[in-house]
Amino acid sequence: MSANRHLGRIIALQTLYEFEFRMDCEDKKVSLHEILKRNLSRYNKAVQDVEFVKKLVDDVQTGGEELDKALQPVAKERPMSEIARMDRVILHIAAYELLHTKDTPAKVVINEAVELAKSFGGENSSKFINGALGALLLIIDPSQAKAPKKPVEEVKETK
Repeated sequence: MSANRHLGRIIALQTLYEFEFRMDCEDKKVSLHEILKRNLSRYNKAVQDVEFVKKLVDDVQTGGEELDKALQPVAKERPMSEIARMDRVILHIAAYELLHTKDTPAKVVINEAVELAKSFGGENSSKFINGALGALLLIIDPSQAKAPKKPVEEVKETK
């Protein structure tokens, strides 16, 4: 299932990226669902969970403003609109999964986003994505913070 979900995320990324690019170019004929249909048809034998991909694409597209608001505090150095398109789409997909889905562990979502960034982003994209999503996870679920290590003396004293 995980390899299938990985492919699904790639298809979602390609679809959302193309849609956003064509919208910015003021393409009057652009259709999110036509792009998705074409991209899914390319992998029709490999993708088993088509509903996952469709839901991911639709919900990320319609939730863009909400996702930007959630991500802005963790990407303080620049507005979301100034982040490279590929990085922004990857962040949107992962943020959506972290905020709205519970069937994939947060660490898996972040790892998937980092892998997408390594494959499709710029030279430093994976580090940026990892840091931003790690910070978002701490906002969503502060219990995910790693406990500080105890000094060696404390460890010996408690035994």
